[in-house]
Amino acid sequence: MFSLPSARSLLAACRPATWTSPLSVFTPSAASTSLVFARGRHQLAPRSVKFLKRHKGVLPIPVGGSTKGTTLAYGEWGIRVKGNGARITAKQLKSADDALRRKIKVIKGAKVYMRVFPDIPVCIKGNETRMGKGKGSFEFWATRVAPGRVLFELGGAPIREELAREALRLACDKLPTSMEFIDHKAPPRLGNLLLPPDLPATDLSKTLEPSLQ
Repeated sequence: MFSLPSARSLLAACRPATWTSPLSVFTPSAASTSLVFARGRHQLAPRSVKFLKRHKGVLPIPVGGSTKGTTLAYGEWGIRVKGNGARITAKQLKSADDALRRKIKVIKGAKVYMRVFPDIPVCIKGNETRMGKGKGSFEFWATRVAPGRVLFELGGAPIREELAREALRLACDKLPTSMEFIDHKAPPRLGNLLLPPDLPATDLSKTLEPSLQ
C-alpha cells in the first residue's frame, strides 16, 4: 500500500509562498512590461501633449488686421491658401510633402519648408451612436489654417520657376482647399484681400498732383 502524506505536507503544498527575494523588487517582471501601452502615431505628430482630447474649435479668421504668415520667410517659391480656411490633416500634409520632395530631389541642396504643423487631436465617435458616454476616441492629428496662410516653401538652392510651379501644383492636388503660387514679390494677404505695398512719399505726391490740377 502507498503511504498517505501527512496533513502538514499537504498544507505546505497548497499554501502560497509568502517570502519574496529582495532582488525581485529591482528587476522588472514580465507581467509589468506587458502592460505598457504604446499608441501608434503618424509621422507628423507632436512629441507630447498635455491633454489627448481637445475641443473641436473653429477655423481662424484674421479679423484683427494681422498679415503674419502670409508671405515667404525661408524659400523662393511657395503656396498659400486662396480659398476658405480649412482643417488639414497630418496625412494630407505628409502626402503633399512627399510629392514636393519626390519632384525636386533631382536638384542638389533643394529644401522643402513646411510652415504649419498638425498639433490638434481630432476625436471621432462612431456612426449612429447614442448621445452621452463621453467624447469619442482619438483618430488623427490636424491643423487649422486661415485664408492667406503659407503652407509650403521651396528653397535652399536655385530652382527654376517652371519646376517650382509643377512641384507645388502636385502638392496642391493633395490639399482640401484652393491654393495660389507666390514668390517674394507677392503682397501680403488679409483674408481674401490683397494688401498692396505702401508707396513712398515722393511717388504719392506725383500721383496726387494731376488730380489737384
